[in-house]
Amino acid sequence: MSYKIQLEKFEGPLDLLLYFIRRDELDIYDIPISKITKDFINTINEWKRLNLVVAGEFIVMASTLMRIKARMMIPRVELDDEGEIIDPRTELMQRLIDYKRYRGAADILNQMALKKSAHYKRQLNSFTDSEKNDEDLDAFFKDVSLFDLAKLFKNVMDDKPV
Repeated sequence: MSYKIQLEKFEGPLDLLLYFIRRDELDIYDIPISKITKDFINTINEWKRLNLVVAGEFIVMASTLMRIKARMMIPRVELDDEGEIIDPRTELMQRLIDYKRYRGAADILNQMALKKSAHYKRQLNSFTDSEKNDEDLDAFFKDVSLFDLAKLFKNVMDDKPV
């Protein structure tokens, strides 16, 4: 009897955090750090239990989440240069927003590449063969005038996709 283990593929720690945010339908501007930290650490521990190699960047992100959680639990208020209260989650939120933006752009580029790969350019077939010699080409283009070339160019430009 065999069983199959299927894991989500995460390209980095921000990808895993974004997965948790989407899965739990959380507001990216108000992340419950304690819940996300527990989920993140549980995932890392599960990977270790399955003997998967845990990359250092995931461990760094887990420590970052724990540091943010610890800073939020301290009742001391930290102020920036302008006297505004510093939210320890701000840097993480900004990184997630940037990552989400770049990930979306990468997905759009991948879709464009897939669409583009389905199109093939028309090839000049018979006259590119090395078997053809210059005399055959001269015979083919012998009766072509400038007016014929201009007319063909106009037809091509009229038929080109927008």
